[in-house]
Amino acid sequence: MTNRNKKRIVLFLLFILPLFLYLFLSSGINNFAKLPVLSNNITDVSLIDDNKTTTLNGKISIICFLGNDIEKAKGGLFNLNQKIYKPFYGFKDFQIIALYPEEKQKEVLELKADIAAFTDMVKWKFIASSEAEIKALYDSFKTNTSLYSGYSSKAYLVDKEAALRGRIDDEDEKDGKLYGYDMTSVAVLNNKMKDDVKVVLAEYRLALKKNNADREI
Repeated sequence: MTNRNKKRIVLFLLFILPLFLYLFLSSGINNFAKLPVLSNNITDVSLIDDNKTTTLNGKISIICFLGNDIEKAKGGLFNLNQKIYKPFYGFKDFQIIALYPEEKQKEVLELKADIAAFTDMVKWKFIASSEAEIKALYDSFKTNTSLYSGYSSKAYLVDKEAALRGRIDDEDEKDGKLYGYDMTSVAVLNNKMKDDVKVVLAEYRLALKKNNADREI
């Protein structure tokens, strides 16, 4: 190999290849189908968490509302644990937050023990608060439904910027907008929520790759 060819190879590796990489990553991110934002500025759970240990900031969060009948919520929560929590809890910024009325502390302790029997609970966050505060947080989602006695059968996907994610063209919703995912339906968790969590995780991975590529150029 001549010296001239060697110089061309070095030039390619130092300048041309990083440029191609940057263009590839930028194109991939620009063309990537992001999960729609349905509501912005979700109230941070840190405002109603007495321990101030849980926040939406910088986290991909699944939020659910247990209400006054913990037994009624149990089945959906078990589904959520199996179909969503277990596949994703290994991701650094992932968490599931369960909100419940303060007077239901005993029942929730029993519920946590039941889940912990076959689950690593490290990314489960249970937060007790007043019904008024829980309702105010839920109202910040700006959904098309209301809580019933502090309970919702749906789990909600919130991104790192405290924005509610979902679908705007869902075939099972009258107006196409899917604000939350029915925890009582294994099919919904498997076929919709799991896919949508993957999309949000992929968005942040691609954004991180782009930022790294920008710094390298």
